[in-house]
Formats: sequence, structure tokens, C-alpha cells
Amino acid sequence: MAVDQSVTELMATVFADYRAEHAEPVPGDPELWRTLEELGLVRLTGSASRGGSGAGWPEAAELLRAAASHGVRAPLAEHDLLACWLLDEVGIEPDGARRTVCLLDDDATAAAVPWLSQCDRAVLVWRRGGKWRVTDAAVANLTVEPGENLAGEPRDRVTADLGIFPGVSASDELIDRLLLRGALARAVQVCAVLDRIVELTVQHAGERTQFGRPLTKFQAVQHLVVDAAAEAGLARAATDAALTEAVRTGWADPRLEFRVAAARSCAGHAVSTVVRNAHQVHGAIGTTREHRLHEFTAAALAWRSEFGSVRHWDELLTDLATGAGRRELWPLVCS
Repeated sequence: MAVDQSVTELMATVFADYRAEHAEPVPGDPELWRTLEELGLVRLTGSASRGGSGAGWPEAAELLRAAASHGVRAPLAEHDLLACWLLDEVGIEPDGARRTVCLLDDDATAAAVPWLSQCDRAVLVWRRGGKWRVTDAAVANLTVEPGENLAGEPRDRVTADLGIFPGVSASDELIDRLLLRGALARAVQVCAVLDRIVELTVQHAGERTQFGRPLTKFQAVQHLVVDAAAEAGLARAATDAALTEAVRTGWADPRLEFRVAAARSCAGHAVSTVVRNAHQVHGAIGTTREHRLHEFTAAALAWRSEFGSVRHWDELLTDLATGAGRRELWPLVCS
């Protein structure tokens, strides 16, 4: 999935320049959002006829990676890949307002909704009479209780009066795809911060000395770094495989759920090893606000539990594998 190098460099430059000016970045910074809008990066995958840039998931994944690896927090996935995409699919044309998506429980509430308090509108999804409904609601018409995740990003509780929202119908397949898209987007972000954590760890081990020798000369440290790099590499490979298949099949492959589950399972377990090993190598300095390590370890720990916990994806992966049976398991894993 090759992405134009100039586009990749543009994305990296935007976030690098922002971090050069903001040692303490502001989650969802409106100033940065306006810059991304001007560059056509906010609605990257939207069709040109509806004000988008007409790009695809490969470009969107690069944008998510660039933001995550620079420690920049913004609702890029929620706005473009989830909320606005869903509106397009159900025939509602989104305007330029910043959006997130919200899956409501039976009592019309939802917890830990990403970025809700910093958005103008929310795409609500709920089930009524055995069918899914979707509407584009102004956040001002919702009851919002602010909260945040481990990375300091808004994760808010919402209550909606569904009587004032007519909603349009959506198929089960569409909502299933929405959840898979969210899960894969988080896997991409997790892998990006894992790679950054490994990079910081390698750099620290090479620069820091103990007993007159660089940390890299100690076998125990070498093992910690290698284990972290291996886990991050496995998570990235599984995520890239799922992303490649999603793009190749237009999200239509029935085996895609298995691939996304594998990616999320690998990424979720990799977080445990990479975060633990990185903090062991960094020692006390890695826990301070002055060091950037916490920006990425906190994000990894927070994101791995969103759009499905590690346990959820482990259990789903197990169910899909055992359900395939002896004859179908190998083709499921290898095809």
C-alpha cells in the first residue's frame, strides 16, 4: 500500500512543526485542527464531491501514525474514518463541523465517548425495534459529563433524548463495519506509539551509561530492548496485514474480522511487554513529566482498551479459530 512520499513528508512535517512550538501539546488543539483543515487532512478520505480529499485508508493510516508518533492528540480517526464515513453511508451529507461517533446503550447513554466534549456534533448510533438507527446530533442537545483517558484525551459520558432525533436506518453489516474500522484505527495508532517507545528506548540505552559502560552493553538490557522490538514488530505485521486486506477487499472479506481480531490481540499484548520493558530500561527518568516516554506509554495503555478490550479480541480470535474447524483453520490463518 504505497503512499505518495510527498504526502507522508507533509504529514510528518505538520506534526513535527507543531511539537517544536508546543512542548506540552493541547489535546484537540483548535489551532492545529484549522491547519489540518487547510491542508485537506481533516476529511482525508471523504469524496471530493462532498468536500473531502478523495484519499483512502493507506493515506489515513499514515496520518494516524504521524500524529501518534509525534505525541499529537486529535480526533482524526473519529471524525473522518468513523463519523463522517457513516453519515456518507446512510445518505446524510456532513458539513464542516468537527464530529465523533457514539454507540448508545439501550438506556440511551454511553460512557467514554472519544472527544465528545471537544466536538460540535456527534453521530449517534442506537438500536430500536431490532434495527439500527443513525442520526447527526448537535452536542449542545446532549447531556455530557466530561472525562478523560490515561492519555489525557476527552472520554466523556453522554445521555441522549432519542425522542427528538428521528434517525435513519442502518444495516447490521454497516454497524459491524463501523466497529471494525474503529478497532483497526486504534491498532494503527497503538503500533505507531509502540514503535516510538522502542525508538526512545534504544536511544536512551545507547546514550545512558552505568558503571562506566553504555546500557546497551548489558545483556539484561539487550534482552529487554529486543523483546520490546519483537513484540512491536509482531503487532505491526498483524495490523498491516489486516489493513492491507481491508483495502484490497473494500472491507468486504468475511475473514476480515479474524484479521482485525489478530491485530488487536497482538497489539494489546505487545503493549504490556513494550511499556514494561521501556520503563525498566529508562528507570526513574522515564516516569517524569520532563521525559517524553510517558506521552507514548500512556497512550498505548489507553488505546488498547478502546473499541474492544484485549480480552474481547482474545476471546473473539479464539472463537473464530475454533469455529473454523480443523479443515478451515489453516486457510483462515494463511490466506
